[in-house]
Amino acid sequence: MSELGQMLRKARLESKISLDDLQEMTKIRKRYLEAIEDGNFKVLPGNFYVRAFIKSYAEAVGLDPNEVLHMYQNVIPAPEQEQTEPIRTKRTSRNNEKIGKWASNIMMISFVVLILGIIYYYLNMNYSGAQRDVTANDEPKRVTDKVEPTTPSTNTYNNTVPVAENNQTAAVPTPPPAPKAEVKLVKSQGGTDFYSVSNASKLTIEMKVTGDACWFQIDSLGQSRDTLEQGTYTNGKSQKWELDNSAFMIFGRSNAVELMVNGTSVTVGDTPNAKRIQFDLQKNQG
Repeated sequence: MSELGQMLRKARLESKISLDDLQEMTKIRKRYLEAIEDGNFKVLPGNFYVRAFIKSYAEAVGLDPNEVLHMYQNVIPAPEQEQTEPIRTKRTSRNNEKIGKWASNIMMISFVVLILGIIYYYLNMNYSGAQRDVTANDEPKRVTDKVEPTTPSTNTYNNTVPVAENNQTAAVPTPPPAPKAEVKLVKSQGGTDFYSVSNASKLTIEMKVTGDACWFQIDSLGQSRDTLEQGTYTNGKSQKWELDNSAFMIFGRSNAVELMVNGTSVTVGDTPNAKRIQFDLQKNQG
């Protein structure tokens, strides 16, 4: 077994992931995963797939794939470079002439349409002006009647009904709303995203599988680390947990689930790779 295979296998065992679970998470055949652990890269379909499979393996067990590839770049076979021949486009003079004729025809049609539009605009303006002149001349003149100005009533002030000031009730102050729970990404380290959850007395996690299937695991981080649940959920399956302390979660396919934490949507990922997330509950003091 190679040094690279030993490191990957150790990380897999520490994460309590079997080869069957890893096959489900990465969609890589089990015999290829065993070949990677044994360092037998000849079993893999090609040198290009060696780096891709090792990267997927490392991400699934929580390792930094770029760091793994950099550390063992001398051991991993380099991918074969495909030689591609440049495609030369042939342009003939006949195509250039055809394009030139099309452009000339379009410019000529556009010019004619523009001239017709200008003529129509001026004819329409002249016709509208003539119609307004005829209407103004035919309208009979009207004599306005004189209207005697009316004096305002002197009893306006006396007719108003006074409002009793003693009947006003004191406004009851509205208590300020309770602060909303805040879920904030603090850092990403060692393949794990760390979130802080404040303004909350407990942790409420809601998960729904929107893809084909997803393997997951959730641990409670109290005085000791306890696994609450693990397994594979299929499309449409949802679950909710309420914890009095922090939590740690592993997802086999990050783009197959939707996650809500204390009413806030948390982005798991947009690729079919493994993801680790830790939610640190910041309980209110007092």
